[in-house]
Amino acid sequence: MRGTMDSAAPSVTTRAQVPATAGPREWLGLAVLTLPVLLIAVDMTVLGFAVPYLSADLAPTGTQLLWIVDLYSFVLAGLLVTMGTLGDRIGRRRLLMIGAAGFGAASLLAALAPSAEVLIAARALLGLAGATLMPSTLSLIRNLFLDRRQRLLAIAAWASMFSAGSALGPLVGGWLLEHFYWGSVFLINLPVMALILVLTPMLVPESRDPAPGRYDLPSAALSLLAVLPVVYGVKKLAEGGSPLVAAASVAVGAAVGYVFVRRQLRLPDPMIDVRLFRNRAFGVAVATNLMVVFAMVSALFFLTQYLQLVLGMSPIRAGLVLLPGIVLSVAAHFVAVAVARRLSMGAAILTGLALAAAGFAVFTQLPLAGGTLLVAGGFAAISAGVGLSDTLTNDAIMAAAPPSRAGAAAAISETAYELGGALGVAVLGSVLTAVYRTLLTAPDGVSEPALDAARETLGGAVTAAERLPSGEAAALMDAARLAFTEGIHVTSAIAAVIVLCAAVQAGLLLRGVGGRSAPGRSGDH
Repeated sequence: MRGTMDSAAPSVTTRAQVPATAGPREWLGLAVLTLPVLLIAVDMTVLGFAVPYLSADLAPTGTQLLWIVDLYSFVLAGLLVTMGTLGDRIGRRRLLMIGAAGFGAASLLAALAPSAEVLIAARALLGLAGATLMPSTLSLIRNLFLDRRQRLLAIAAWASMFSAGSALGPLVGGWLLEHFYWGSVFLINLPVMALILVLTPMLVPESRDPAPGRYDLPSAALSLLAVLPVVYGVKKLAEGGSPLVAAASVAVGAAVGYVFVRRQLRLPDPMIDVRLFRNRAFGVAVATNLMVVFAMVSALFFLTQYLQLVLGMSPIRAGLVLLPGIVLSVAAHFVAVAVARRLSMGAAILTGLALAAAGFAVFTQLPLAGGTLLVAGGFAAISAGVGLSDTLTNDAIMAAAPPSRAGAAAAISETAYELGGALGVAVLGSVLTAVYRTLLTAPDGVSEPALDAARETLGGAVTAAERLPSGEAAALMDAARLAFTEGIHVTSAIAAVIVLCAAVQAGLLLRGVGGRSAPGRSGDH
């Protein structure tokens, strides 16, 4: 079968062949390829801080708010495999340029959205454009850096941009939210997109699979149809819909996914080479990424609301509380390069994720007041632990794939990220919402319409309280803050268990992989 480790042909470039050891041009190209990652991280973090503001302006329901937050990730996850394979065929740099232009246009639409429905549509378009960006960047890095040690450092830099963007997002976004309307947080995407469009053709050579084979449209349709029913099922649960309908929808998605995998095994030119999962390091790394991001993104979803609406902080102060953890995460990505030379991959990932699980355990103790230090400490532990494991799992994924299939392998990696993030917000966000609604009791004097509005979201409680007399408003907000904080405790406990399971899985299945026995030069094949 084409695409195996032994028979893969190198990717074709439209410029001189990339040298085995990267030089200044390749490192400048890496700087350009980190910009989309930085942008997407900023976009995800800023949106969390903007939730109270857009909730007040657009008045979305609880279900609409979940769609606004996670529809981007669901659309992206559903299309990543298709777009990653498309990049292998038409050119990864070309696809990156198309996605950058589309992302800028969708950001402008989101910034000017007059209603929750329009913002949801804009987020879907952002997901469509984003699906072209992420596999393109990682697969181009795979072909720029052929030396294993240089590639590990390059992937550390690439992955650290998620953390750097998360640091910039609260600070830049917090300042924007305090001085301008909430739509301005999307406008910051436009200058970054302009830089990508100008610098990418100058510094990044084009690359593609030299023998991609026939593009299989049924596989593209199946990859999307495997994700969307799962999305629908999770959303039905979030809406409080029929559990039977939700379960049936998820079952349909799983069945379509099975058909998709069987088709890939039969095709001479599969959309994704599912046999890559026979490589133990590849399969465990993908599963670990999905589980960790599932937990991590849910934390960002509730922490921003906790800091602003429970503790009463401004957006920029809330961002500063999270900043130490984000700085540690950036550093941990590079520390992972040194750790990889001394410990096995399993031991290093186990250490990092155990630290992250401890951070989630801290969040189960968050109080109604004075929780700033607990948030900063818990988030620092989570960020450092995830940063340590993230570089190693991504390098394992890309090392297992031949250069000609870099786009498809990158798409699998990014699908795990985005699907994990989207499911984390949807599932754990739904758990948080369910606990919040269950525990929110009606204070004396608060009307039923006001209570119904408060039960939608914590932001809805703030809006409802503004229309009540001071005594009833204070009682409603006290009840809402208590219910939301209890929801964080439950959600954090679930997240801690999930991260611990990922840590144990990696520690057991990757025992002895990597470390001093890992290859130090180019020679992944």
